Amino acid sequence: MAEEFNTESMLDMFLYESGQLLEKLEGIILEKQDADCFDDADINEIFRVMHTIKGSSGVLMYENITKVTHKLEDVFYYLRESHPDDVPHMELVEKVLAVSDFVTGELDKLKNGDTPDGDEKQLVEDLDEFLGRLKGEIKKQGIEMPQANRHVEPTQFYITPVAGDDSHFYRISIHYRSDTQMSNLRAYSATYALKEVAEDLLYTPDDILSNEASADVIVAEGFHMLLQTKSSKEEVIALIDSSEAEEINFDELSKEEYGRALGEFGREEAEPVAAAPADSKDEKNKEAKKEGPKPGDYVVKTKEAGKGKTLAKNQPKQQSIISVNVEKMDALMDLIGELVIAEAVVLQNPDLKVPGLELSNFQKASGQLSKITTELQEVIMSMRMMPLTNTFQKMRRIVFDVSRKLGKDIELEVVGENTEVDKNIIEHITDPLMHLVRNSVDHGIEEDAADRTAVGKPAKGKITLEAKNEGGKVYISVKDDGKGLNKDKLYQKALEKGLIENKPINEFTDKEIFRFITLPGFSTKEEVTEYSGRGVGMDVVVKNIQSISGRLDISSVEFEGSEMTLVIPLTLAIINGIVVQVGNSPFVIETASIKEFVRVGEDSLISEPSGEEYIVLRGECYPFIRLNERYDLPDSNDKIEEGIIVVLEHEGSQVCVLIDKLLQEQEIVVKPIPPYVRKVKGLSGCTQLGDGSIALILDIAGLLMHDGERR
Repeated sequence: MAEEFNTESMLDMFLYESGQLLEKLEGIILEKQDADCFDDADINEIFRVMHTIKGSSGVLMYENITKVTHKLEDVFYYLRESHPDDVPHMELVEKVLAVSDFVTGELDKLKNGDTPDGDEKQLVEDLDEFLGRLKGEIKKQGIEMPQANRHVEPTQFYITPVAGDDSHFYRISIHYRSDTQMSNLRAYSATYALKEVAEDLLYTPDDILSNEASADVIVAEGFHMLLQTKSSKEEVIALIDSSEAEEINFDELSKEEYGRALGEFGREEAEPVAAAPADSKDEKNKEAKKEGPKPGDYVVKTKEAGKGKTLAKNQPKQQSIISVNVEKMDALMDLIGELVIAEAVVLQNPDLKVPGLELSNFQKASGQLSKITTELQEVIMSMRMMPLTNTFQKMRRIVFDVSRKLGKDIELEVVGENTEVDKNIIEHITDPLMHLVRNSVDHGIEEDAADRTAVGKPAKGKITLEAKNEGGKVYISVKDDGKGLNKDKLYQKALEKGLIENKPINEFTDKEIFRFITLPGFSTKEEVTEYSGRGVGMDVVVKNIQSISGRLDISSVEFEGSEMTLVIPLTLAIINGIVVQVGNSPFVIETASIKEFVRVGEDSLISEPSGEEYIVLRGECYPFIRLNERYDLPDSNDKIEEGIIVVLEHEGSQVCVLIDKLLQEQEIVVKPIPPYVRKVKGLSGCTQLGDGSIALILDIAGLLMHDGERR
């Protein structure tokens, strides 16, 4: 009886591995989209991806995924075996991406707990029609048609251990690379591939489906199989997926050696392997027909889980990489935040300020504690950091799809895709980045290639997606060499829609004019299309970016192109901040937003009749905000000479804020604030200080917005 399925753990493995394979598949396809054809390495890799997903989905009985992937596997099987000429490359690319989209959609349903019930019939018919044309081309070119790529549905069946005169016996040991993920599922794929040719098959570890920890055993000690089959050694090797294998040991055994080896695999009574008499065979066949297949005998017949002996090599290989659930990482990050707060509570305890205390030993211990806490925080942060590779991969797909639908010839250049960002940040920027890339394709690149060549540019448009890490921030830019932004048109459109004040264009800076496109309801498209013209999008991009304390910078030169740059923090959880005090209330200002601290006199203050106030510093005039008046804080200083002016900067705009005094600089653990507090503009979160008090974190973008609305 085969071991019982642990479908929950298998589903997690299936979703993870299939997602990784599909990302790899799209990378290959989009990299070779402009080529004449796929090379042999690409064809083999695409075939392997489809074969793996087909096998895994077959085991889990997701028939629609199995049918689609098997049909595409057929296509690449004939390409691999026959090497025909004149294959319609772009059509093939579209077929592969269609399958990728279908499987991705079904995986999304599984992730949401739904049933993968997508209708695959039309897609299978399209692939069938394409495969028919491909076979016709193979015959037309006089190439011998390869043997059909057959697939047997994963149903119940028996494998008899009775050997015939032409049976072969093999001991197979697969040793996977130390960084192989989910090696138990890969091992099961090997058994699944061999089941079509196996007369008898045993393997160890034998709980690869029911025990997730078997993956570590396989990587460390290898996966070992005993196989009885009529197939040759070469035919068996061809069935085993060796893409992640570091070494495969393949030994042919005699009947006697195979019988002895059965004992090593935990079979208490070695079953006879010699050819049985005819009457014995008939008797066994009758008995088998009488009993019928036993429930649970799927794929291969093997012993019950957990009863086999483990075969080990002399020098086991150690696994250096493990997979960790994201929720566990989030919980660990929260604990680190609490540890940082607890450290501040200990080091800033009022009891330590008692005169005459000898604290030299305490200070040594606290210094060591601070060092360990900082290092621990850095390690955890590095564990949460992920490269932007997968995110940029999605952008490749968007450029491919949108440019083809719009009839534009565009190439995408990617720079710095290995730049690492906190996982939570990546989740927040994917949609905004997608919108910026789509805008560059739709708005940026000219509609007609003749317009480009007329001004000396190549007919093929170019979009550059670049990421870099600088000064604790990540800069992600989307740059195109298109028509650029026309300032006059932007100004007129914003004026017509009533989005700006009615004042001359020369009173706006270039940066302010470019930012008109981020106003709600603004659009430069005259016609509404699938991708633009509705007047929504860029305002949502800015709002999403600001929600993670980022900003959007826009620059453009007409007829040369535009560049949109996202400036975002490396992480959201812990920031460096300055604690200030206004009255009896502490506030936190992010260190990166502070330009300078200054003291000025009343003569630097300008008051307008409307109540607006400005501070003049070195000939420059800045908006002035009194936090005590803004948030109605009693017992605060209202005299400029006795307070401190903090000059804050956000997205090129500056504002001056009056505070009573500076308290300290420290690492701030950002906590969400209650919904009713969120209604107060200018606050982005809160934190707990060392003395146990709560400090509100100032949101510079909110202060600037509220100040602009007030005026």
